[in-house]
Amino acid sequence: MPSSRRPPRAVPPPQQPPQLTESATRVLRRFRIVVNSVKSHFRSVEKKAGISGAQAWAMSVIRDAPGIGVGSLAKAMDIHQSTASNLLRPLLEQGLVVADRANADKRAVHLQLTAAGVRVLKKTPGPFTGVLPQALMELDERTLARLDRDLGRLIEVLGADREAGSIPLWESTR
Repeated sequence: MPSSRRPPRAVPPPQQPPQLTESATRVLRRFRIVVNSVKSHFRSVEKKAGISGAQAWAMSVIRDAPGIGVGSLAKAMDIHQSTASNLLRPLLEQGLVVADRANADKRAVHLQLTAAGVRVLKKTPGPFTGVLPQALMELDERTLARLDRDLGRLIEVLGADREAGSIPLWESTR
């Protein structure tokens, strides 16, 4: 009676996983340095001031432009107006910022730092905009153009959603 068992198949030798090139490894490490620097700054702000880095940035904008509205605050921070409103809510509840209604248009809100807000901001480590925006502001136009072009190419290769560019870093580093 013939055996119904099949002979064992030869197991192929294990393949080596693809290796990053030396230059790809260097670039990956540089991205890690940038991302970890951003995360470290956000943690430092929260630890020293008790507010998020984004809230510190918002408060610094309000301090520098007393009476600013929510829409203008959102524009200054390059965020959506609803994101700015969500950032403001705890600051208002904690009494760090006050919102006064405009006399003519009761829908318009004018934001001001309170004395408590000024004290919190004084103990907040800078830069208030965050370390990455600050570093980008310090680069010359040629370098920024080159970075823009090269990162654009990387985004293409990633097939990344370009809409992700409107998501603030503080929301993606939690």
